[in-house]
Amino acid sequence: MITCLLFSTEDCHLCELAEAELMPLLAQGLQVEVVDISESAELIERYGVRIPVLRLEAQDAELGWPFNSEQVAAWLNQQLGL
Repeated sequence: MITCLLFSTEDCHLCELAEAELMPLLAQGLQVEVVDISESAELIERYGVRIPVLRLEAQDAELGWPFNSEQVAAWLNQQLGL
């Protein structure tokens, strides 16, 4: 099972679009933990103007917006060597 972090914040239209793009992949076993950057000054500094950002912690890899579900799947395959 693959788990990604999705850095976002409340009332972010682009973050809502990103979550919608991830829905088909959730049905295929992807797990996404949504991280609200507003709870951390460090995360605001790092991601404030870049959200939404999808991150694979183990691979230290990030995919910034814009992306669609096909691009996320291809990125995951590349990062995980599938």
